[in-house]
Amino acid sequence: MNQPDPAGHDPAKARFLTIQAVRLLGVALGVLGALVLAGSLPLPEIVGYLFLALAAVDIFILPIFLAKRWSSNK
Repeated sequence: MNQPDPAGHDPAKARFLTIQAVRLLGVALGVLGALVLAGSLPLPEIVGYLFLALAAVDIFILPIFLAKRWSSNK
């Protein structure tokens, strides 16, 4: 029988929070990219498109990759 961790560390909770943090950082990167494209930030336009592309990866692809990598159904 598995004994509960005395320190209270739950790997599933830590992984869930990590995935949510990745998504949140992707949203922040998307907002930053939109600000660049709107001209609110003095950066080249290509940087805005790059930020938006990386945000899409952070929001849609990376969480799925992490969930599959950490899956206990192997």
